[in-house]
Amino acid sequence: MKYITLLFIMVPCMAMAQIKQAIPAERINAVMPKVIEWRRNFHRQPELSNREFKTAAIIVQYLQSLGLEVKYPVAKTGVVGILKGGKPGPVIALRADMDGLPVTERNDLPFKSVVKDTFSSQTVGVMHACGHDAHMAMLLGAATVLSNMKKDIAGTVVFLFQPAEEGAPQGEEAGAPFMVKEGAMDNPKVEAVFGLHIMTFLEAGTIGYKPGALMASSDWFTVKVKGKGSHGSQPWLGVDPIVASTQIIQGLQTIVSRQENIAKAPVVISVGSINSGNRPNIIPEDAMFNGTIRTLDAATRKDVQKRIKQTAEAIASSSGATATVTFDEKTLVTFNDSALTERTVPALQAAAGKDNVKVINWITGSEDFSYFGEKAPAFFFFIGGSPKGSDLTKVPAHHTADFFIDEAGLETGVKAFVEIVLHYKAK
Repeated sequence: MKYITLLFIMVPCMAMAQIKQAIPAERINAVMPKVIEWRRNFHRQPELSNREFKTAAIIVQYLQSLGLEVKYPVAKTGVVGILKGGKPGPVIALRADMDGLPVTERNDLPFKSVVKDTFSSQTVGVMHACGHDAHMAMLLGAATVLSNMKKDIAGTVVFLFQPAEEGAPQGEEAGAPFMVKEGAMDNPKVEAVFGLHIMTFLEAGTIGYKPGALMASSDWFTVKVKGKGSHGSQPWLGVDPIVASTQIIQGLQTIVSRQENIAKAPVVISVGSINSGNRPNIIPEDAMFNGTIRTLDAATRKDVQKRIKQTAEAIASSSGATATVTFDEKTLVTFNDSALTERTVPALQAAAGKDNVKVINWITGSEDFSYFGEKAPAFFFFIGGSPKGSDLTKVPAHHTADFFIDEAGLETGVKAFVEIVLHYKAK
């Protein structure tokens, strides 16, 4: 899974503003029409990863209008806005992602996307099919509320809008690792980082979180099988790389079902594409297939990679073929610092109500927010995005043409970001 990235950052010292009263309702009520407008505008004009130029321009202009210090470009199209509070305090970061996906929207909305672009040399529709439009809108809403409360804020808040959470075109640096590389967490030095993601498996108005591992690491793998070509009528004269590939693919599932301790943490291995040959009566020389690995434990991640390599090479060898396996590590496990999680839950409860904040199970989707967690204690949580009363087993999945969110959930996200800032205390 991939999602809009939002960051708030605050300057180190004793404590973030210890404001215990609720956010004045009029401040939230005043900003919500604008939040909805931003979300719809972003939805109407999505941009692919590392191509978020129009999106960034809107964000830069608005943050400057609030009087924030703005850094642009960061990591190609990323934006960092810095709000210095009226009192000394710690540095915290809140993050939101910006990019859309190569998906053609099917929803019949007045603000549906009809944008087209080029992806992998093909003309594709572009859609905010994972909620990044909502993430940006919620962060801008929180920036507005906090700017109006500047004198009460102890510390510095940095709003970090991250591009390319879904991954950049081949050969380009992108996303959270690129923002970290370009110093987004260093100046000022971030003490803690927070992010959210709108989710259709939760009802609008609710928040889900989990201490420790929350979202899976994501690795892509490629297996190239080398055989020996022959005429389709005489397979014994060749070494069929297609048959070897299908045997390898079947063998990979025994890593999940028989070799890994899935009682410790889930493991997913999925093959998404396979390519070989060009005629029905020719056994080709080569075959290639690609897939993804999802794990929720760093040691398991490395072990799965090792076993995929061993399985592919051994099965290919048994048929007289050879297999070459390569890995592309996309994201780390998104891990919530337990102490930071415990300290943050009261802010979430203030935003949504105690009964609407729940511990959830981990998921096998992934998030490059995980790289921010390498630089500072991190906490990532989910905002409900489906209408109340929905059958959550039947709502359209993220990354699909029918993906839909209930905008009623956006208020919860704005409140959560603001409450995190106002409740945060330095360790």
